[in-house]
Amino acid sequence: MVKDGYWYGLPLVLISGGLFGFKLYVLGTVFLLLALLVLNFFRDPERPVTTEPGAMVSPADGRVVQIADEEFGGRPVRRVSIFMNPLDVHVNRSPIPGTITDITYKAGAFHVASLEKASIENEQNIFTVTGDEGTVVVKQIAGLLARRIVFWKKVGDTVGRGQRVGLIKFGSRVDVLVEPGVVIQVKVGDHIRAGSDILAYTRIKT
Repeated sequence: MVKDGYWYGLPLVLISGGLFGFKLYVLGTVFLLLALLVLNFFRDPERPVTTEPGAMVSPADGRVVQIADEEFGGRPVRRVSIFMNPLDVHVNRSPIPGTITDITYKAGAFHVASLEKASIENEQNIFTVTGDEGTVVVKQIAGLLARRIVFWKKVGDTVGRGQRVGLIKFGSRVDVLVEPGVVIQVKVGDHIRAGSDILAYTRIKT
């Protein structure tokens, strides 16, 4: 459980208990169910992370909604977009081992995160991981409900493959920008899990 979950969930549990104490059972049940949903949202399960060289793991739980070729920073990249619904785990992880070489926050709109324009127009935190296996850019993108992006690392920090780096609260989207030679292992419609599912290989398996 991410500690933020206690700050959101426990007050709802206390309110529910108070309502039950006043015999307001229906309203108390509503607040209890809401508390359970909030606590479920902030869950943070342990995940087995591959040690296979060249494996790039998913940075987010969710459904792959788009794979596209585009430019970023004046260079060609392939973008894999992952939509995270409110029932997915929202803790984000590093796709590869390496060093955080850049962090950029961009204010913006709050379109539905499954829409393509969310990649450009929505509020987002963009971080870059550079290591022996290449460079990966990850965009944590706010959605219609998610207006709080959390990132726990700073430039210069070393991260492992699948290591927790932050979260986005209450529904969102994560874009992964990889080099053109990377071999994508997922397709649109796949539901993938952060840390444990392989998103791509930075080189062809032998």
